[in-house]
Amino acid sequence: MAGLEDLYKEIIIDHHRSPRNRGELPTPPATRTEGFNPLCGDEIVVYVDVDESGTIVDMKVGGQGCSISQASASMMSAAVKGKTMEEARELMADFKAMLSIGDTADAEPVDEATQVRRMGDMVALKGVMRFPARIKCATLSWNTLEQAFAERAED
Repeated sequence: MAGLEDLYKEIIIDHHRSPRNRGELPTPPATRTEGFNPLCGDEIVVYVDVDESGTIVDMKVGGQGCSISQASASMMSAAVKGKTMEEARELMADFKAMLSIGDTADAEPVDEATQVRRMGDMVALKGVMRFPARIKCATLSWNTLEQAFAERAED
């Protein structure tokens, strides 16, 4: 198991040092939404451009914070870009279920191979659940994306 934990640490470090989809998008057409964790000071800015069919055609993330929050934002942006909003919401539910938060009453147990197939690099953040205070760091970008979808729906 130590080898797998080392691999997961390397994935998190890689996403923190070389974040994917870092930057800004023009608003509009993109929705710009900010997320903030007052407990630790992590900040996330999500720019999401969704076409008329509900597909995420582009996404950028910005902000500052710990390696967990920034790596999670990078992984999230890479995972949802090109997917529909509904697919992104399903991935969000899978991610929160992996961290044992959110509504998991109807969720079926999933083996690690299935988790890796569904979630890719994001499964590296599974170890965060051993540190409950860090779960908010890992979910900040997802909660900000969820807020961006809600703001987009209001427009």
